[in-house]
Amino acid sequence: MSQPDEGSPIDVVADDSADVGADAVTEPLSTEASEASDAQQSAADGEFDGPRRRARRERAERRAAQARAVAIEQARREAKRRARGQVVKEPKPVARGVVQGLKMLLATVVLLVVGVGLALILYFTPAMSARDIVVVGVGAVTREEVLDAAQVRPGTPLLQINTSQVADRVAAIRRVASARVQRQYPSALRITIVERVPVVVKDFPDGPHLFDRDGVDFATGPPPPALPYIDVDNPGPTDPATLAALQVLTALRPEVAGQVGRIAAPSVSSITLTLADGRMVIWGTTDRAEEKAEKLAALLTQPGRTYDVSSPDLPTVK
Repeated sequence: MSQPDEGSPIDVVADDSADVGADAVTEPLSTEASEASDAQQSAADGEFDGPRRRARRERAERRAAQARAVAIEQARREAKRRARGQVVKEPKPVARGVVQGLKMLLATVVLLVVGVGLALILYFTPAMSARDIVVVGVGAVTREEVLDAAQVRPGTPLLQINTSQVADRVAAIRRVASARVQRQYPSALRITIVERVPVVVKDFPDGPHLFDRDGVDFATGPPPPALPYIDVDNPGPTDPATLAALQVLTALRPEVAGQVGRIAAPSVSSITLTLADGRMVIWGTTDRAEEKAEKLAALLTQPGRTYDVSSPDLPTVK
C-alpha cells in the first residue's frame, strides 16, 4: 500500500477539518465571556440601584405575590361553592337613585337632630321665657285675678307653659266666658279673656244673681240698670224653661228688648213678657220666634194692654 503524497487532496481536507474543529472549540469560549460580562453589568446595575430601590422592588414583588395568593384563594372558594351547587351572586352596582335617596335621608336626619337640639335648648334654658305676661279683655275681672288663676311663674321658658291648661284655669273664673293663651316670642305670654255679659237677673235670699245668655249664674250683686228679671223655678244652663226664656229675649228687636222688665217661663210653652210700663205680651212657645218678634215690634206701635203673638199668623191687641 503506497503512502500518499504531501500535495494530495486528502491532506488538504484533513487540514480543513482541523480548522473547523478549531473554530467550533473557540465559539463557546466567546459566549461564556459574554455571559460573564452581562453578569458583571447586572451586578454593577444592582450596586447602582442601591438598597432602597431593591427594597421597593422586593415590596412590590411581595404585594404582587399576596394579590396572586388572594386571587387563587377566592377562585378556590368559588370553585367549591359551584361544586356544592351554590350560585355565586355578582355584586350589583348601586343605582343612582339609591345614592340620592341616601343623601336625602342623611340630610333629613341631620336637620332633625339640629331641630331637636334647638328645641331642647329653648325648652330648658331661659333664652325664651315669659318675662312679660299681657292680659287683654279685663273689665269687671281684674288683672290680678287672671294672673292668680293662670299660675304662671315669671321667667318660665315659654315652651314649658301648657297654654291649654292655663286657659282652662283662667276660664274657671266665674265672670270669664272664655280664655285664650298665646306665646309671643321671644319673651311674652298673652292672655285674652271674654267676660260674661248679664242678660237677666233673679232674686235669691243672698241677693240678686246675674245670668248670661247661656243661663250661667256668674255673679252676685246689684244688676245693671234696665236688666230684666227672670221668673223660673230652677234657673241654670241645663234648665229647659231658662233656656227658652233666654231664647225669646235674644230674638227680640233691640228697641223691644230694652222695654222688657220681666220674663216668666213657668214652662217652655207658656212664656210671657212684662214691659217696663206694665203692658203684657203673651208669647207662648219658642216656635217661630223670629216671626213673633217682627209681629210684636209692629203691634207695640198700637195702643193696648195685652199683645198676643202666640200665633204669629193671627196676632191680637187688647
